Amino acid sequence: MMEAALAALLTCLCDPGGPIRQRLPAILAFGILGALVTVAYGVLRHAPLPLVIVLASIGIFCSAFARVLGQAWQQVGNLLTVVQVLALTRTIDDWRTGAELGGAFVAGSLWAGVLTLVLWRVYPFLRARRAVADVYRELARLAADLRQLLRNPATSESEWDAHARLHRRTVRDAIERARSTVLAKTRARGPVSGRAAQTWLRLELADQIFGALIGLSDLLASAPVPATRSAADRVLRLLRPQLVVLAAHIVSDAPTRLPRLERAAAALVAAAPPGCGVEGVASALAERLQGAITLAAQENWLTDPVTGEPARLAWKRVRSTIRANLNWHSEALRHALRAAATAAPAFAFTLQWPGPYQHWLTIMLVMTMQPYVALTYARAVERIVGTMLGGVIAALLATVCNTPLLIALALFPLAVIALSLRPASFGLFITCLTPLVVLLSELGHPGQSELTIAAMRALYALIGGSLAVLATLVLWPSWEPDRVVRDLRVAFLTHGAYAAAEIAALLGEANDAVVDAARRAAGMASNNLESTLQRALLEPGGAGDALGAALTIDAALRRMAGRITALHLAETARHDPEPWRAWTAWIDAATAKLAARDPVLPPRPALPAGDPQAGSLTRIARQLEVAASAVGRLA
Repeated sequence: MMEAALAALLTCLCDPGGPIRQRLPAILAFGILGALVTVAYGVLRHAPLPLVIVLASIGIFCSAFARVLGQAWQQVGNLLTVVQVLALTRTIDDWRTGAELGGAFVAGSLWAGVLTLVLWRVYPFLRARRAVADVYRELARLAADLRQLLRNPATSESEWDAHARLHRRTVRDAIERARSTVLAKTRARGPVSGRAAQTWLRLELADQIFGALIGLSDLLASAPVPATRSAADRVLRLLRPQLVVLAAHIVSDAPTRLPRLERAAAALVAAAPPGCGVEGVASALAERLQGAITLAAQENWLTDPVTGEPARLAWKRVRSTIRANLNWHSEALRHALRAAATAAPAFAFTLQWPGPYQHWLTIMLVMTMQPYVALTYARAVERIVGTMLGGVIAALLATVCNTPLLIALALFPLAVIALSLRPASFGLFITCLTPLVVLLSELGHPGQSELTIAAMRALYALIGGSLAVLATLVLWPSWEPDRVVRDLRVAFLTHGAYAAAEIAALLGEANDAVVDAARRAAGMASNNLESTLQRALLEPGGAGDALGAALTIDAALRRMAGRITALHLAETARHDPEPWRAWTAWIDAATAKLAARDPVLPPRPALPAGDPQAGSLTRIARQLEVAASAVGRLA
């Protein structure tokens, strides 16, 4: 039962939040891998000590390297480190004991999964989704009021000015409130998640729709010809219900009317024929709406939650990401090697002089260590101070909770408080987690003084945190200046090169090795950018709007990479290569401009006529335009 309780607690900690399809793989993987590690490491204890240390260090390397697959798998890897260390503290002598421990771990993990996914569901991004939905509703009100003014021929210039002052201010305030809400939630949950990427892209598309409506309002206020007013009336009549339905879907995640929305978005273009004067605005609105509808349509089990690409391509991306990061320039690889190298002597100490608390040294050391010096130092201070304060709280609780039943009753509120504070502050989380661990340790080792347990945990936190900082300073240190702009530049250029390589392969002008190298470079650039953003989210007082812009760009580039990967499936010969070469030049010029922080993109070239893959080029261009809109806010 203690093993099941441990598995349930760790499963709750590794739950990444978001849609079930995003959470379920991480939870199931942790339960299965945790059970296998528990049994395998228990059997491994019969091997010679040097072999045990080497294999355990390799396990730590794999757990630390899992961060290249995203934040959810980073959490799984971190907590599998805890499972590995705890599994080495006991020896499994027969298959029955191994089956009992492994089965208990799986049962506890499954129980936590059923509780969090089915019985007691939590929607961590609901507040952010509601804030974004409010923006779409305000845009719908803006469109309705604009149409009302348009239909009244006697509308004066002062009424157009009053409309602009009221609705533009209201929509802009809603957008900024949504940005603050989404940024706060992303700080708590991390940027590398499907829900975070989806929310940032939806907000950016709403901002672009707002810009198009401003342009339409200014055009109509100058008393255009009747044909222009008639076309604008049709566009606004179609636009408002689409915005209302999208707002409802953003909150409910129930894509029930998406086919109708797609037809309505296409009807916007038809409502503004060439020469009417508003065809450009109608086309821009239709593209932005189509982007928002695409985000909604991809919320299913067959697509990757971050890139929106099909699941069969997501597996290819995972393999490519791992290969790309088996490179000394990868910060994740250096961090994993550092963790393995420093864990080896800690394992030797733990296994050579076994005791009830020695394993805390390895856990504190590896869990404190981060890829960067500044972040490791901050984590060490938070863990050491939080553990000491938590030890004091545990000692006070021990005066009241002096029986096993009272201790068990105290664990529930302690777990609730600790997990509630986890998104707000790591230090507060450790402060409340320490009494929980101390009381659990007392249950597992009856007769030990809670004060002694708390003192030993604080001691190992101090030693482990100090060693983590020292190792990060000595072993391949990565200093932490502001790298966001530099990493964004590299990400733009590598994604442009990836698109050029993929198109060249379609034209028969490049081989698979060139495409694979470009894909690896783009994937590693995205991973390094996301690592930088993750650190920036943890820094207090950062520039919120610039950080939000960078998060939007990261999400757009991920989706662009997914669309480029989809081009790889198009093996048919291109009948007319010139339009594709023109698009290669356009993507290269666009990414170069964005890398230089210039948000003004060149005009799109003509699409290849009759080519079934032409839609992919439109989607790539759409993501670059979303990124361009965000680049304008980076300064």
